[in-house]
Amino acid sequence: MVGLNSDASVRRIKGRRRPVNKQLDRARVLSALSCVDFIAIFNEDTPLQLIKFLKPDVLIKGGDWKPEEIIGADFVKAHGGRVLAIPYLKGYSTSKLIEQIALKDG
Repeated sequence: MVGLNSDASVRRIKGRRRPVNKQLDRARVLSALSCVDFIAIFNEDTPLQLIKFLKPDVLIKGGDWKPEEIIGADFVKAHGGRVLAIPYLKGYSTSKLIEQIALKDG
């Protein structure tokens, strides 16, 4: 299961020019992955309410987050779950892509 920020949530966090792709388009891309069974779009700034509702056994976030900084980590661990940060691939963020496009247009 993947928790996905809504467009409104992304806009509040990243600014008025974001997201680049609409939530349903982002959800379609994620749903094409064979490991994804379900996508929950959440409107809050963090997925904490969703995490508390689902009580996952494993919580995974990108490696640009330290495990102890991951929202909901304390909750998941308190319920016997694990928290993991997957490797971060430098240069593959949307912010980096926008920056590269802007430099080419400039």
